[in-house]
Amino acid sequence: MRFSLVALMILECVVSTAPADWPQFRGPDGQGHSNVTGLPLEWSEARNVGWKVAVEGLGWSSPVVAGEQVWMTTALPILATPEEAKKWLAGIDSAVPSPEVARSVTLKAVCLDRSTGRLLRSVTLIDRDKPIQICSVNSYASPTPVIEAGRLYCDFGTMGTACLDTASGKILWQRCVPIQHRVGSGSSPIIHDDLFIIVRDGCVAQYVMALDKNTGKTVWKTNRPPIEASRPDVNKSFSTPLMIDAEGKKQGGKKQLVVMGARWLCSYEPETGKPLWRVDTGPSFSNASRPVFGHGLIFICTAYGGSELLAVRVNGRGDVTDTHVAWKTNKQTPKMSSPLLLGDEIYFVSDGGVANCLDARTGEKRWTERIMGKCSASPTFADGRIYFCDEAGKTVVVQPGKEFVRLAENQLEGQVKASVAVADRAIFLRTATHLYRIEKQQER
Repeated sequence: MRFSLVALMILECVVSTAPADWPQFRGPDGQGHSNVTGLPLEWSEARNVGWKVAVEGLGWSSPVVAGEQVWMTTALPILATPEEAKKWLAGIDSAVPSPEVARSVTLKAVCLDRSTGRLLRSVTLIDRDKPIQICSVNSYASPTPVIEAGRLYCDFGTMGTACLDTASGKILWQRCVPIQHRVGSGSSPIIHDDLFIIVRDGCVAQYVMALDKNTGKTVWKTNRPPIEASRPDVNKSFSTPLMIDAEGKKQGGKKQLVVMGARWLCSYEPETGKPLWRVDTGPSFSNASRPVFGHGLIFICTAYGGSELLAVRVNGRGDVTDTHVAWKTNKQTPKMSSPLLLGDEIYFVSDGGVANCLDARTGEKRWTERIMGKCSASPTFADGRIYFCDEAGKTVVVQPGKEFVRLAENQLEGQVKASVAVADRAIFLRTATHLYRIEKQQER
């Protein structure tokens, strides 16, 4: 069944004003939508790949695209000897120890030419001896940067934050806003007007902070609601915030900054950090999903301790746990990836590769289908299709609608955890070792 006319109209309202660039995690609106057309339906290592470029180091951050530039962050660790690792880790209470410990790490921002893949710039942002220990499934460069005209903003959690000039590569300012995650960082930053907003949901302290994007100086800092946890490692979270127009632009629009954390889903006044409303999501922690918004509802996936998808009305004040949860489900909901809202339907894929479609207003199931293997990346809508990627390099393309229709399966080499970027009639897909530009090629 194809998209209904109403659904298409709603979607057009969401993405029609979005630029062709891909400036942040999950695109122009932060919710996985693109208005780019002319994308290929099928590809492989030998077909419809415009270029494939090796990327030094390792990072699970997504690429961001502005103009002719594609930027990524990456980390180059030098591993410690077993004796050094044992000495450094003595006394550290790590919830998920990594089998490898870095002696030092170099954190970089790398820029490629969008059309050719040529390396334009490789900027060292941070050098750190004896860096923090991270979980073996994470990287030192997992948060996705944010790009705007002339500026790139990179956050590496407790390792540091930097803003650089995209024309010269000059570092304009740096900050260190520390937090104890035990397993590394994951929450991506966002830009709102002159504010650069970061989330620090750690094991000991949890807060949201806004910096002046021009100077890096603190504008406001707001502590998260208290968490009564039996152990520190269940206090942490990795979710990326979402800025929403809670009342719609036609009504003048009141902005809200919505952030998922351990135990609590919270909304804040973005200019001041003042708390607006909150929902107790139960004993959930290590949340990685980013919210999506529509129909007056925030949709968010919780994580460990009880994985659920919740739909929450955004017009409350204070603790609205008992009054504003419209519906919720715990069937095949992801701990890692974010949901995708298209018209009247919401789509998501479990960590094990089971894709689902529900009625966004009621939570009623439309369809459920196992489509792939282990999955971390968030789905993306572009050119009238949904793109799902698994960690083994497979992308399954699905037609949106109330019935499941598989359009294509495409396989590339390498591990995939980063969500794709879409720009310039192309899909930019990052593996553990390479960045691909996937586009329609002339058949020979």
